[in-house]
Amino acid sequence: MDLGFLLHAIIPSVDSAAILITFLTYLAIAGSILPGKVVPGAVLQDGTRLHYLCNGLFALTLLVALLGFGAYMNFISATVISDRGFELLSTTFIFSVLVTSALYVAGCRSRNKSSSLKPHVTGNLIHDWWFGIQLNPQFMAIDLKFFFVRAGMMGWLLINLSVLAKSIQDGTLCRSMILYQLFCAAYILDYFIYEEYMTSTWDIIAERLGFMLVFGDLVWIPFTFSIQGWWLLHNQVELPTATVIANCIIFLIGYMVFRGANKQKHVFKKNPKIHIWGKPPKVIGGKLLASGYWGMARHCNYLGDLLLALSFSLPCGTSSLVPYFYPIYLVILLIWRERRDEARCAAKYREIWVEYCRLVPWRILPYFY
Repeated sequence: MDLGFLLHAIIPSVDSAAILITFLTYLAIAGSILPGKVVPGAVLQDGTRLHYLCNGLFALTLLVALLGFGAYMNFISATVISDRGFELLSTTFIFSVLVTSALYVAGCRSRNKSSSLKPHVTGNLIHDWWFGIQLNPQFMAIDLKFFFVRAGMMGWLLINLSVLAKSIQDGTLCRSMILYQLFCAAYILDYFIYEEYMTSTWDIIAERLGFMLVFGDLVWIPFTFSIQGWWLLHNQVELPTATVIANCIIFLIGYMVFRGANKQKHVFKKNPKIHIWGKPPKVIGGKLLASGYWGMARHCNYLGDLLLALSFSLPCGTSSLVPYFYPIYLVILLIWRERRDEARCAAKYREIWVEYCRLVPWRILPYFY
């Protein structure tokens, strides 16, 4: 791929803008009208709480069905995304910058005193633009933070499906591509099956909405998490059966730890007396769970995430580091986030956190880190 082709391919087009706007419009409408479970969010500092309509699985299933029907009837091309990958990337990036700038201006002008919309302005333009000013900004009654992460996860699946269609069209479909597609599809579907668990995560509860989250949700998740698929589209990798089995085992262990840990944390927050692994939970200071996975490591869910990320890349073989960008990046990110979480928890829980660290000395990987 020469530089001239890359520069031409990355220039946004009317078509790429139309695809993005249509996608986001569908999500806004479907997310507002389709039935789903209404889940109460965390109680905020002012005593209020938001409520989230968790109908993402319904919206995703309907969207894939509509796109599949459209492709079958030749209304749209199944490869429309994979044919415009670079220009969709640049279009979404520009959109993220514009949205973040609008959020910054709206936040600075806000006089709302509620915990969700009260502006937190430090006076540092870069800091406020990057980390955001408001906790839960809305547009036309849509919670943008919850909306953007949903868009990113769905976008990741749509990119993968278009890459899969391109692979079939080009006659390059192989076992590695199938394995990668199955792992990612299972992970994404699991996210939407347990979408309500997202409402108790740190990003939703405590992070303000700025460029860090907007870019991360709309650009980083769908376009970098799908690098393995793009790479396999242009590189044939034949895996022996033993390697496929080993990869499946890594995925299953990663999923078990990731989903199990997040589920334990979520149900504990809803019911602190619920049994964990068949036993009453061990709780430090009445607040911190030290049973189950959370009695093995303080950030055990990160271990599951890392194993899953590795399983997404292993189908690409070992001839290049490019497909391993996601797990390498995730190691760096999660260690940074773990250190940031530790500092915040130490400041928030004080002696309770000290006791928890004494009882659970391992950060992510028991007996190693």
